[in-house]
Amino acid sequence: MKRTLNIFALLAALTLCTVSSSYAQKKPIIGVSSFVESGSVRAGTTYINSVRRAGGLPVVIPLTKSEEEIDAYLNQIDGIILIGGEDISPLYFGAEPSLYLGEVVPDRDEYVIILIKKAVAKGIPLLGICRGVQVLNVAMGGTLIQDIPSEIQNPIQHRQNGPRNYGSHTIKIEKGSLMAKLLGEKDVAVNSFHHQAVKDVAPGYKVTATAKDGIIEAIESQDGKSYGVQFHPEGFVSSGDKTFLPIFQHLVKLAAEYAAKK
Repeated sequence: MKRTLNIFALLAALTLCTVSSSYAQKKPIIGVSSFVESGSVRAGTTYINSVRRAGGLPVVIPLTKSEEEIDAYLNQIDGIILIGGEDISPLYFGAEPSLYLGEVVPDRDEYVIILIKKAVAKGIPLLGICRGVQVLNVAMGGTLIQDIPSEIQNPIQHRQNGPRNYGSHTIKIEKGSLMAKLLGEKDVAVNSFHHQAVKDVAPGYKVTATAKDGIIEAIESQDGKSYGVQFHPEGFVSSGDKTFLPIFQHLVKLAAEYAAKK
């Protein structure tokens, strides 16, 4: 009897393993960049939930400066989301620190820049969000505005005093762009939680959306494999608002196409 139970247990385990493997294969694996806080590796659940709602399988990529480890992670994933966070060191784009520069985390900068350069070289699709679009631009050769209020004339408010699923200002989307395809060729209200922004766009990228004060709100690569937004679409998607869900669905689509070519 005991032997029979063991056989059934083995068969059940093999079935579960097969189902799990099948489940993972059907859903492209989206790596989510992370940061370290209080001794823990972290990535916001809003990003994780947005990947799930878009049909992807989210995994967190731990912060590391080991290129060997990053290569190993990139061999396992099909797409990447670069999440928000602290300021980026201006030394990475040939500038000196502004008096208004916020907190920088050198280890995180190095980790994400290595991750981006290697992912782009492999053709892995990328989505940068807030800090993510900024560091994507820097990694590919662009520059940043270090502090909007002190560097831009007549800026609108880019650090809103409202919930993360509230659109506090509008953006103008460029006709014929990826953002236009995903969100429509119309002004749309977005949330805003930043004081840095893309300044000079990296070679091979173009602006696809701007705020009314001229701040760049979205960019995309010419090959269409990497793109980013200055706002936080996950704040809407994770709360059940589907307005910005296509931004994540497009990444999952590109990731599925990448996975199929492996």
